[in-house]
Amino acid sequence: MKRVPPEMTERARQMRRDSTPAERKLWRLLSRYRPAFTRQLVVGTYIVDLACREAKLAVELDGSQHLDQKTYDAKRTAYLESMGWRVVRLWNSEVITNPEGAAEFLLAQAAECLGGTHPQPLPSREGRVRRPRLPR
Repeated sequence: MKRVPPEMTERARQMRRDSTPAERKLWRLLSRYRPAFTRQLVVGTYIVDLACREAKLAVELDGSQHLDQKTYDAKRTAYLESMGWRVVRLWNSEVITNPEGAAEFLLAQAAECLGGTHPQPLPSREGRVRRPRLPR
């Protein structure tokens, strides 16, 4: 595994310190769940806003500046996908207005990347009447 250049590490640290309000809201919700997410992960020559390493899920939170960067974003997405990552993009405004929904969506995406949950889970024991045990 290649070492991350020191300038990329320092840039990622700076981005963690100066995170956007959308990143902070989403991080507060995702940081307590498993699989674990991390902030500002260096992948190759790019820094991913949020990532789940276990699921190889890269989350990009896009603001208005990304309206002018479509070719750069497409190149970045193609690179990450070539490295085996699944890229999900959310608008900052969506995260600000509905952070719980965004977190739920990302957790579902991570579960899907990891093989998902069983489509028909086992029934719960709720409401079940217990039968008395037979004496031995």
